[in-house]
Amino acid sequence: MTSKNDDDAQVPGEIAKWDPSLTESVMGWLRPLTKLWHRSEVRGLDDFPDGGALVVSNHSGGIFAMDVPVFATGFYERFGFVRPVFTLTFDLVFTGPTGDFFRKTGFIKANHDNADEALRSGGVVVVFPGGDYDVYRPVTERNKIDFGGRQGYIRAALNAGVPIVPLVGIGGQESQLYLSRGTDLAKLLRLDKMFRAKILPVSFGFPFGLSVVVPPNLPLPTKIVQQVLEPIDIVAQFGEDPDIDEVDAHIQSVMQDALDKLAAERRLPVIG
Repeated sequence: MTSKNDDDAQVPGEIAKWDPSLTESVMGWLRPLTKLWHRSEVRGLDDFPDGGALVVSNHSGGIFAMDVPVFATGFYERFGFVRPVFTLTFDLVFTGPTGDFFRKTGFIKANHDNADEALRSGGVVVVFPGGDYDVYRPVTERNKIDFGGRQGYIRAALNAGVPIVPLVGIGGQESQLYLSRGTDLAKLLRLDKMFRAKILPVSFGFPFGLSVVVPPNLPLPTKIVQQVLEPIDIVAQFGEDPDIDEVDAHIQSVMQDALDKLAAERRLPVIG
């Protein structure tokens, strides 16, 4: 007789659904978009650590965020398709007919079990702690690191015993003019009560002009540059029982310094 535990053990985790052949094909489709339309650069990959690593990044570009395509095309171009890149993603992405496609190309539901499994398998896991709060930040804050107080990524790295690799990107938040996260508007319309939605982003772009989430404007051909920073071993640097607030403040500070340097190189918005 098969026990319940035996049945559970036979169910493959989400990371087992990654399809390297399909992922390679998708990277081939995305490369013209990242390299030609966005003239993307991913710097610092030569010093990327072996084994599992948690890539912690700022998030830019609204509904058409290009952070993952830019990083993934750069990473796979440098290391090949032996080591998967997984991205922690909200559940809505997996609904409907495209759900399997996203699972096969490395997107996994954002929870600690999935993160732990992927990291312990030796995979590279990308997380955007700021989530929608970060990706819709106003253009006046486009070069600001702000995770909105979210610190769960630190526990994910500690649980799996892997380093955090900070990643900063610039340019994505210039894909259109992001005017406001719309937090007050969301409260006024009681979206936080009805749909647990805390933002209602307002932007201006091409071809529809003013947009309140919809209709979604097309991303401008803004130049996107990403910088991979030195790995951070939390235990080695902060001890066996680290102060989570201290770790978070340090990581965001390191990332802000790097983003400031990228911003200083930038001559003009969109053009780069």
